[in-house]
Amino acid sequence: MVLLTILFSNLVLSSTQIFAQTASDNERETALRSRQYIELIGSIFSFVENNYVDKLNPELLYEGALKGMLEALDDPYTSYLDKASMRNLSDTTVGNFGGVGLTISKPVTSTPEKPAYVEVSSPIDGGPGFKAGIQAGDFLVAINGIETKDITMEEVLSMLRGTIGETVEVLVKRGKTMQFSVKIVRELIEVPTVKYDMLKTKTKNLGYLKIIEFTPLTAQRVQEALDIFYDNQYEGLIIDLRNNPGGLIDSVYQVADKFIDAGPIVSTRGRQSFNDTTFFAAARNTAVRNMPIVVLINRGSASASEILAGALKDDHLAYLVGERTYGKGSVQQVIPLYNKDGIKLTIARYYTPSDVNIDKIGIPPDFEVLFPELTEKEETAYVDLLESKRIEEYVQEHPNMNENDIATYAKVLRKNYPLNEESLRKLIRNEVYRTRGSLLYDLDYDVQLRAAIEIFESNSYDERMKEAKTLKELQDAFVLAEKEE
Repeated sequence: MVLLTILFSNLVLSSTQIFAQTASDNERETALRSRQYIELIGSIFSFVENNYVDKLNPELLYEGALKGMLEALDDPYTSYLDKASMRNLSDTTVGNFGGVGLTISKPVTSTPEKPAYVEVSSPIDGGPGFKAGIQAGDFLVAINGIETKDITMEEVLSMLRGTIGETVEVLVKRGKTMQFSVKIVRELIEVPTVKYDMLKTKTKNLGYLKIIEFTPLTAQRVQEALDIFYDNQYEGLIIDLRNNPGGLIDSVYQVADKFIDAGPIVSTRGRQSFNDTTFFAAARNTAVRNMPIVVLINRGSASASEILAGALKDDHLAYLVGERTYGKGSVQQVIPLYNKDGIKLTIARYYTPSDVNIDKIGIPPDFEVLFPELTEKEETAYVDLLESKRIEEYVQEHPNMNENDIATYAKVLRKNYPLNEESLRKLIRNEVYRTRGSLLYDLDYDVQLRAAIEIFESNSYDERMKEAKTLKELQDAFVLAEKEE
């Protein structure tokens, strides 16, 4: 015991003496300290491996060291990726894996005041989580009975992904007090990138374009949609970016380039100059000109979807409707390592055309439209209804329900569950379409989409656009207001 103490003390003393030899130049001093920290970590690695009471697998120390180093950055987007996580990342990229179809995040640290539960950034449209009613902003408190606050992101992914057809049970926390269990059956997740349709209103012929995620195929699929809208003589365009978690920056640049004919679309800036890039629009790529555009956003709109929304807003090409976006204004690079593992590191922040970074702030809509919040009584009724399985059982017994049937059953349910009929119809409709494929849009329930349509119907688009401000103008106004206070 004494010998071990002396060895470790000498190790620490040696490093301290080296650090005392300071240089006047800050960069030289930093480089020197970095080298000595690296040597110290290597020495401690060898010491622990050789002297721990039990024989150790070096890989355990290696992974622990990398995890600790990256977690010290306190960046939710920077992390160590073990072999399973790298495989999962590869599966997601190619779009073929067994899972529940949820885009999630998890804080690095957990405290009693703020447990590190898994947060749903967005459900993949049409996926099993989406069909089970999981929403952006929900927290997964437990998975298969195991609380998520005390486990790693890798362990979370290993439980959510796996054999197709198996059931995963999650305990969902929504809002301040609402909790309920949901069973999700894993499916083959083949993430679609774009869905679209013509949306004919009373007086307008609108193109409806839902971008689900930005992949290498997104720009091509968007162009296919725009060609169909053109052939159908569309008079306005609704781009739905709600619950879009982002994706590839090259992809969103190519999409934005179809609407912006000149100037910067997005720029990235990092500590290293080679991470500084500005993506410029080219007139030859412009596919849409002089077209009124409304973009739908919510708190599930993140990263690349915020790049598109911010670029169109700053260039006065679109009017934003919905809720403030998530606020992920950073760029990550995945670096594979020799052991088939890797690291994901934040290397830069991105800036909109008006030179604003929206990290941890998000993009506010030009016109805020929120879904009604449930009262405490309604939350209780909502949970009771879900746990009763009444809707699920009724739809199984009536497999061919139409909209009239849905409205009729909503009235029946309302006698026992004090929820508004609009919400009840939505719950029933979700179950009805669970086996038919999800609806592209739901005008009966979707107040944000209805608001977008009303802007076109009322012919108020041009007047609203005159009042819309760039993100830089909003930022400057906020700073000025703070100074005046």
